[in-house]
Amino acid sequence: MTGIAIVGRGAMGSTHARALESLGRGEQIRYVVSRTAGGEAEAAPAASVISDFEVVLDDPEIDVVSICTPTGTHRELAVSALRAGKNVLLEKPIALAMDDARAIRDEAQRSGKVFMVAQVVRFFDGYRQLADDVAAGKLGRLLSARATRLSSKPDWADWLRDFAEAGGMLVDFGIHDFDQMNLLLGDPVEVSATGPSVPGARNASGPVETTITYRDGGIGQVLSYADLSSGAPFRSSVEVVGTGGFAQYEYAAASSGSSAVSRYSLSAVAHDSRFSLAAEDPYARQLEYFLDCVAREVEPGFCPTLSALVALEVALAATKSLELGVPVRLDSNSNSNSNSAAADA
Repeated sequence: MTGIAIVGRGAMGSTHARALESLGRGEQIRYVVSRTAGGEAEAAPAASVISDFEVVLDDPEIDVVSICTPTGTHRELAVSALRAGKNVLLEKPIALAMDDARAIRDEAQRSGKVFMVAQVVRFFDGYRQLADDVAAGKLGRLLSARATRLSSKPDWADWLRDFAEAGGMLVDFGIHDFDQMNLLLGDPVEVSATGPSVPGARNASGPVETTITYRDGGIGQVLSYADLSSGAPFRSSVEVVGTGGFAQYEYAAASSGSSAVSRYSLSAVAHDSRFSLAAEDPYARQLEYFLDCVAREVEPGFCPTLSALVALEVALAATKSLELGVPVRLDSNSNSNSNSAAADA
């Protein structure tokens, strides 16, 4: 039986715990690591709530560690867990800086353990359907893609507004769509972001438009805004145009006046479909996939570590472009960002 420790007692730690419970794995959560020990973790009532991470590292019965802490802590926690022989699921973004991200990647490679960055959008049905249709060639050669992500202010976690802890909106929030653009369009080569042109723009929560140019000529555009009025429902969408057609996925969370929306459409040569998607729990699907990789001792090909590094590189370049007001070239594309992960899960 796999022993599991969740590091982080906040919203994301609780989300991982609930997902594990829905998979029938709740009793395997032995520890929840929090800044303060004691009490009960609501989403994992059978777990011991501790503050000393070393207890987890020293426990031979714990072989899976799920890290759900502020991004600035990721390198220290992930490297320590990997060195202790634990399999690690690390919440996105992988880190706040490329040097930290590479250090985590290198330690994961040395350890021989299963390591995965939790890029949960890859596990949403609509995004998966789009990736599968692109991989199957239904849209021909991709020409452009556009993604939108809109959310109210993240009042559930103060650290998300601390640049030193979260890296700003583009790194913490926009990275979901940067990862999708890379998955669909390939190797990014240049990033340009426009938005609030005020001192300290890297901390801005206003709408930011990011344009990404890809090696094969494709163009990706991302609209990120995480400062809607309180109570506004979360929304995301992605649209793709190829030489063979057009596809779109739209998601809107339920609100006081309407139910949730999850719609996918494809209009292409010999392929035309429009349908709504059933309610789902992508976090449960993500954890199920990761635990299956642990059981089979295989690398998570659906969420390769390289994709997490490239998504971070784009997010950091977008942040720099927003701050300086000029396009930013990327310099790490000697590593190929393959689209092959689309059909692996």
